[in-house]
Amino acid sequence: MSRLGKVPVSVPAGVKIAADTTSLTVTGPKGSLKFPMHSDLSLETVSQGTSGATARISRKSDSREARAHHGMTRAMLANMVRGVTEGYERRLEVNGVGWGAKVDGKTVVMTVGYCQPVRIPIPQGVTVECPPPNGIVIKGIDRQVVGQLAAQIRATRPPEPYNAKGVKYSDETIKRKQGKSFGTT
Repeated sequence: MSRLGKVPVSVPAGVKIAADTTSLTVTGPKGSLKFPMHSDLSLETVSQGTSGATARISRKSDSREARAHHGMTRAMLANMVRGVTEGYERRLEVNGVGWGAKVDGKTVVMTVGYCQPVRIPIPQGVTVECPPPNGIVIKGIDRQVVGQLAAQIRATRPPEPYNAKGVKYSDETIKRKQGKSFGTT
């Protein structure tokens, strides 16, 4: 049995979980998410009254494929429950003289030292804010989509270790390097 797969997921009140033979659906106050579920897995819910319920993923067979999907499906269920109740957020910082970002309709326009501004489309279900000075805040209910957009924005100009210029996550620390030193001969 998977150690992660057998841990129950607490489901708060107001969140509904439904599963059929092919997919797992979680609906909550912020929206609805869907995930394809392996055919050898099933969902068991135990009601606990007004405070919420618990859900557990179990396997019908002990095949290699079912064991591989067991823990991942439980983790996805926990992420989906958190997403539809609280949501996910990633913060980035743009460091550099004259560099910045702004939202123009459904695209993020970044000025990061190239001759043309870099335009990145915003996926559906995700909101992006650019509070001054030089910040980017990405919010959404799907953890994978929020993280992927943050990675795309960071990849436009990753932080470099000599001057610490570039786009970085707000909780990321950049390991600084010393530049070339010229000795006397």
